[in-house]
Amino acid sequence: MSKVLPLKTALTIAGSDSSGGAGIQADLKTFQANMVFGMSVITAVTVQNTKGVTNVQNIDPEIVKGQIEVLFEDIKIDSVKIGMLSSCEIIEAVKEGLFNKNMEFIVLDPVMISKSGFLLIAEDAVEKMKKELFPISFIVTPNIHEASKITGRNIENLEDMKNAAKSIFELGPENVFVKGGHLRGEDCTDVLYDGKNFFYFNAKRLDTKNTHGTGCTLSSAIAANLAKGETTLKSLENSKEYITGAIENSISLGHGCGPTHHFFNYYKWQK
Repeated sequence: MSKVLPLKTALTIAGSDSSGGAGIQADLKTFQANMVFGMSVITAVTVQNTKGVTNVQNIDPEIVKGQIEVLFEDIKIDSVKIGMLSSCEIIEAVKEGLFNKNMEFIVLDPVMISKSGFLLIAEDAVEKMKKELFPISFIVTPNIHEASKITGRNIENLEDMKNAAKSIFELGPENVFVKGGHLRGEDCTDVLYDGKNFFYFNAKRLDTKNTHGTGCTLSSAIAANLAKGETTLKSLENSKEYITGAIENSISLGHGCGPTHHFFNYYKWQK
């Protein structure tokens, strides 16, 4: 017999990935896999495959703002995940679109550069994002490269991650979750800072190149868990477990970095 679940919703505001492994596509798959109804506001269309990003076309800021406003006029939204915002104008549109919406759970994934090295945000937009969106976010989820860009500091170990989390917290979010997957070592440790305490989330490093979209997927899983009413710590624990399983069952698709398997709990792909 099929499950009957309370209807919870999550909105992703992010860019489109034509290869389906990251961005809006990964976010919607993650929402569905974590049992919330997903909606999307597209901020940019990328030209990309598993080998990398070659071009980006931003969506008109008024269209971005309009997408947000029309959804909130009609539907109760339980959480928002924000991903790729590549210009100051789009960041302003998102801020205006979310103004006075009383959103408790905004998960900000400060996407800045693709795995292939393509810059996904204008230099001046980094400061704009810090000023306008960090203060309204429930949690910000940078990897160490993004945290380094935000703080202007090198991050080479766990202590550096903790110091970066403290600095980012001072920019206004309620929580900072620094992801340590790009550090060397057998284990991957992520750090949560809530302004008072540090919490650590550990997982064994997995030997695979197929990690396309992991940041998008993790932040979307956090948004989904928060939408369902889980506590911050439980949302992160569930999301960490989910992304680990998705990477363990990742897909060798294309000639570059393949995607994770968002529905690994439901079926397996034949190798």
